[in-house]
Amino acid sequence: MWYQGFIDFVFFALSTALVVIAIVFVVGSFFSLLAKAKQEVTKLAAGKLEINKIGDEYKSTKEQILETLLDKKEYKKFVKEQKKIDKQEKPKQRKFIINFKGDIHASQVEDLRNEVTAILAVAVADDEVVVRIDSPGGVVNGYGFAAAQLERIRQAGITLTVCIDQVAASGGYMMSVVANKIIAAPFAIVGSIGVVGTVPNIRELLEKNGINVEMHTSGEFKRTLTTVGENTEEGRKKFKQDLENIHELFKKHILAYRPNLDMHKVATGEYWFGKDALELGLVDEIRTYDDYLIEFLDNHYSVYEVSYVRKKDKGFIKSKLAMIKKTITSFLYARKIM
Repeated sequence: MWYQGFIDFVFFALSTALVVIAIVFVVGSFFSLLAKAKQEVTKLAAGKLEINKIGDEYKSTKEQILETLLDKKEYKKFVKEQKKIDKQEKPKQRKFIINFKGDIHASQVEDLRNEVTAILAVAVADDEVVVRIDSPGGVVNGYGFAAAQLERIRQAGITLTVCIDQVAASGGYMMSVVANKIIAAPFAIVGSIGVVGTVPNIRELLEKNGINVEMHTSGEFKRTLTTVGENTEEGRKKFKQDLENIHELFKKHILAYRPNLDMHKVATGEYWFGKDALELGLVDEIRTYDDYLIEFLDNHYSVYEVSYVRKKDKGFIKSKLAMIKKTITSFLYARKIM
């Protein structure tokens, strides 16, 4: 028949694709150690600490708008009053702002580490650190380390406030719960206290195309589930047990900071919007970051935004391919996701 050649071509293409996938997997595994070493070098890439005094910018913007809105007489009066206020003694308490935008790997954690270290070098007990978190969560080790960075602020006796304008779910909430106070926008997504692990298995497809993969381990549970090998019921059971153990650690972590939470209600993996999260006790106040910041500025606090900025990677395509490889490797090796 006329379509027989087309069908044969499709099967040939699929077989070729499977062979290529298998080769890529083997090569990717071989170079995974090199990739990890490269990641460690990248973490140490040159960067610099930037400090921006937000109050000056806010004051300048306000004056610029009022100069347009008011007549000359009213504006002169405003400027005169402002000068009197500037001469008055300012509150000694300082506010430090950190922004954390998280991906599945919590890649910004190294920058967070530098930012926290810089603030702790100068902050005193009366100061406050405000962390803006925007993250849907990700790998356990990455977000656990990020939460540990915020814990350093608490241990130093400095007030820590977290602001959630859009999302702080799962690992993002693991970070947020460390704070003395959590502020969330009305429709911010909060919660998702759970753990998920996904492992694709293409063993049967490989075998149908004449590709056999042998996997040898030392230690009964060195590899619970595998992408290319044969999975066992014992391995599946252990994998699920690992997920449950991580979930228990997650719940204990939350209860350490919010002992009055009903974990039967909130640790189901569900998420809530800000107002519902307030009723459940997951957050303390419904408000946006901007409102909180303007309150500082109107009360003449000194507000500093602290950020650690790294040099941009000139090899754009190379860096993007490395990120794709990192994501695929995490997926294939069943890293637990929060």
